[in-house]
Amino acid sequence: MEAWSEYSRFFIALFAILTPFAAIPIFLGLTEGRAPHERNGIARSAVLTVAAVLISSVFLGDAVLKVLGTSLASFRVSGGIVLFLIALSLLNATVSAVKQTPQEADEAGQRTAIGVVPLGLPLLAGPGSISAVIIEVQRGHGWEHYAVLVGCIVLVCTGLYITLRLAVPIGAKLGQTGLNIMNRLTGLLLAAVAVEIMANGLRALFPGWMT
Repeated sequence: MEAWSEYSRFFIALFAILTPFAAIPIFLGLTEGRAPHERNGIARSAVLTVAAVLISSVFLGDAVLKVLGTSLASFRVSGGIVLFLIALSLLNATVSAVKQTPQEADEAGQRTAIGVVPLGLPLLAGPGSISAVIIEVQRGHGWEHYAVLVGCIVLVCTGLYITLRLAVPIGAKLGQTGLNIMNRLTGLLLAAVAVEIMANGLRALFPGWMT
């Protein structure tokens, strides 16, 4: 198993990638005019979608790399770039196009199962979070490693569910300025994690250059 510091870093990175505070205004916009029980149902569907996608990535990560014929080092570099782009969007208090394009945002208003698509996938469980999970899977072996990763995902999803359930009072309390500040703080944390992931990948790809 990894050191607990590595797992805590993964937990923090995953929480930053899923950005529950960035999801609040989007969630409120998509569920505007709906009854509280409908909002709760959409929040539950979104979080279950996120949990299913990320937990599947834990057990299918090795297969994905083998099918693609991609080394872990190159996947770390590409995954780090994706995370860094998401971090930049958070620092600018915007939704990254990596997660959702303007066309997808327009189409979202016409969907009925918005908890699954686009809120759960790809807005929350997008390329960034999937890449982070697959990269973390490669750091260890054994059922204990997988159990801790699944536990981290469940904890993050629990926090995400609580945040979405309380989206209305949180949004009213913090306001857009407060939410933007939270987004920028998480973006800064995520940028640091992204740089570390890219550095490890580049070090493995070019060992003679990164000494």
